[in-house]
Amino acid sequence: MPNERLRAALLEQGLTPADLAEAVGVDTKSVERWIGLDRTPYRRHRYAVAARLGMDETYLWPQALTPKQSAAASESEIIAVHPHRWTVPRDAWRHLFESAKEEIGVLVYSGFFLAEDASVLHLLADKAKAGVRVRILLGDPDSAAVAQRGADEGINDAMAAKIRNVIVLYRPLRAVEGVEFRLHSTVLYNSFYRADDQMLVNTHVYGAPAANAPVLHLRKIVGGGMVNTYAESFERVWSEAAPLD
Repeated sequence: MPNERLRAALLEQGLTPADLAEAVGVDTKSVERWIGLDRTPYRRHRYAVAARLGMDETYLWPQALTPKQSAAASESEIIAVHPHRWTVPRDAWRHLFESAKEEIGVLVYSGFFLAEDASVLHLLADKAKAGVRVRILLGDPDSAAVAQRGADEGINDAMAAKIRNVIVLYRPLRAVEGVEFRLHSTVLYNSFYRADDQMLVNTHVYGAPAANAPVLHLRKIVGGGMVNTYAESFERVWSEAAPLD
């Protein structure tokens, strides 16, 4: 069976098998076998191909890594674990977004602490003007998921009120080209903040505000699956969310 993922990746980037062969230092016939016969390259060549195409090795060759290798790679994606969101150094959020060259993504119910930080709003605007895609997902204040989260935290209608305040705080940013906002009605088990291959993942704990819950600092590495899992979740929520008018 042909490797359609590798074939599609080459087509999307306008590359021929000969182009890829030259880039990774192999014979063109080797690349043709990788595609047509779904042959699995040596590990060093898988790394080189994944790097050249800007894609994950395990996406192009799902069976390439053993479960043990994949688990070890995923564990290596953890840079730091913070016991509470309020223990994350304040400048960590700025450093995260400053590092973005292609994409910034935020998935929260309200994320009030971020929206009230004027320096972060200016940074997000500057990034969008520089060509970085900025996408922010907020909870729909009229949704059942938001009402339930408010009840779980013991603040009830205050959760929806916080989101409405955040929408107002984001008003200047909403006018910046390249910044997109959507409202979701999804039950969240984590909030997360993404800048290219890095993420800060704020877990949700029943009965506790997000500020008191742990935060994982992750960085994607070849073969790891944690960052991909969260990134795929973001895309699914984004696809089901409604644009913020």
